[in-house]
Amino acid sequence: MLARTRYADFNHTHMTEMLEEREGITLARSTIRQILKVAGIASPRHRRPPRHRLRRERMPQEGMLIQMDGSYHDWLEGRGPWLTLLLEVDDATGAVPFALFREHEDTCGYFRLFEGIIQRRGIPLALYTDRHAVFQHPSDASASPERLSGGERKPTQFGRALGELGVHPIFARNPEAKGRIERAAGTFQGRLVAELRLAGACSMAEANLVLMDFLARYNKRFAVPPAETASAYRAIDPGLDLASVLCFKYSRKVARDNTVKYDWHTLQLLPEAEHPSYAGNRVEIQELLDGNLIVCYQGRTIATREAPPRPGILRSGNQTPERELAPVPQWLDHILRQNETEGKEKRSKKLASPRTTTPRKPTPRQKARWDAVQAENDRGLSLRAIARVLGISRNTVKKYVTLESPPVYPSRQMRIQSQLTESLIN
Repeated sequence: MLARTRYADFNHTHMTEMLEEREGITLARSTIRQILKVAGIASPRHRRPPRHRLRRERMPQEGMLIQMDGSYHDWLEGRGPWLTLLLEVDDATGAVPFALFREHEDTCGYFRLFEGIIQRRGIPLALYTDRHAVFQHPSDASASPERLSGGERKPTQFGRALGELGVHPIFARNPEAKGRIERAAGTFQGRLVAELRLAGACSMAEANLVLMDFLARYNKRFAVPPAETASAYRAIDPGLDLASVLCFKYSRKVARDNTVKYDWHTLQLLPEAEHPSYAGNRVEIQELLDGNLIVCYQGRTIATREAPPRPGILRSGNQTPERELAPVPQWLDHILRQNETEGKEKRSKKLASPRTTTPRKPTPRQKARWDAVQAENDRGLSLRAIARVLGISRNTVKKYVTLESPPVYPSRQMRIQSQLTESLIN
């Protein structure tokens, strides 16, 4: 028999391939395995025995652990765009404290989601998420615990906010680890889709209104009582400005004329009695979820205004419009309204770019690169992370992020003609 002589010590898959390649015998691996098993010839490859798994106990108190995830699905069944449902599940009860529809899974959406649970219940102790770029830098997903604990890299914007609120982040290594929220998302896909159909929802705003009504009935039907009646949710400190925590923070160096630049905006720092000049110092720019910009120095807010445009911008006539202040209604209405208008505000900021455009069409490479940068930016990746993923420079990523459409450049022939014209003039 070939299994005892020529192909001894071959595992079942390897033997199947060799018999077909060298002997002209075509059999399925399962058939060969059954023949060898009857003959008493075992595979030399020893497989690990299956692990005994235990069902994890729930947390005893509400607010001790919150699972958070997003579900990208055809929630409107073709009546509108595909949406992403961001939801949170309390591990102790299985209840969903808050949920929100977004266009994509991004940092701003998770800020809105976390703001909703804090306003409704309080600040939880720990947060259980996957390794999405919103929660963890892509390069840290495969890093060792020793490296992560060494503090070599700064956390993401969402991770920084969790640290300021005293919430401990926990990252799952596989979907099965956060099975409670995975099962909840499956239930939502079965029940909420049907209710959206009954309500005739065709947009994200209408879907969010149906979702708010659905949450109360879902929790009443599926939530279980916790083992302990005491709640682990923490109340918000009266002196804490939640808007200054759930926001985007960036460090900038003040120029000699006491201005700082951020996202095509130049802010003029106004003088004060204690600090007549901030030139050379590093300040913190906070971009709030409503689009307002705040500049802080050593924990104190600095009065600012839009800096006067430079002469070149005045000559071109492309002045950046002033930022409009958003109204501040009730907290839930505020979250839903901002959730609808954030995409428009991002596009308006890109339209405010002082760069000029040309009538030429972009090349396929420019369009593909612009589409890739925009897609990674919508996921919440930083400029450095996008540059690393796409293999392009950080300056190129910054330029593509701020453009409304793919860039175009003069052809080589036009550049040569321009250079010749300048040389003749000189």
